Amino acid sequence: MRPVTKIATGLVIAFGALRLNGFDLLFDPVGWGLCAAGLLSLQRPGDAFAVAHAWAVYMVPVSLVAVFADGVPTDEPVKHVIGIAVTVGGLITVWLIVDALMIRMRSRGDSSQVALLDVLRWAVAGLGGVGLLARYGYAELSPVLLVGWFAALVVLIVVLYRSADRPYLCATP
Repeated sequence: MRPVTKIATGLVIAFGALRLNGFDLLFDPVGWGLCAAGLLSLQRPGDAFAVAHAWAVYMVPVSLVAVFADGVPTDEPVKHVIGIAVTVGGLITVWLIVDALMIRMRSRGDSSQVALLDVLRWAVAGLGGVGLLARYGYAELSPVLLVGWFAALVVLIVVLYRSADRPYLCATP
């Protein structure tokens, strides 16, 4: 599997939900692990992929703790802190992944793809941040916001899958 395909599949698993009797069959730590594996294949020492890889690795135990915290009553402060860590960490990781891809694409002159990815990362991170604020009563969560965030995430993942075959994103040169 190509590195960007691993990243895109990891994002599908990390942000997707397929519930059976209240249990999410798409195990988020596996998704972040796939992202980390794809980013590791693309990284060079000290580049943006190394930073994104570190955040994806950080998200594996954070999302694992969140899986175990599902059994905790919803009014517990610990569960709120874990939820914030998962949401903010996930949004930062997506931002850093897209940023690293944009830097590599920009260096290869792929400016139209860079512009699209820039808009998508702002949409995913911005709408996700507003959604986090809405969860705690600091903003209003409208269906338009949810649909917009979901659409931006889906389009971002589709763009990643479509970009996976670019030679400069297949492996570290």
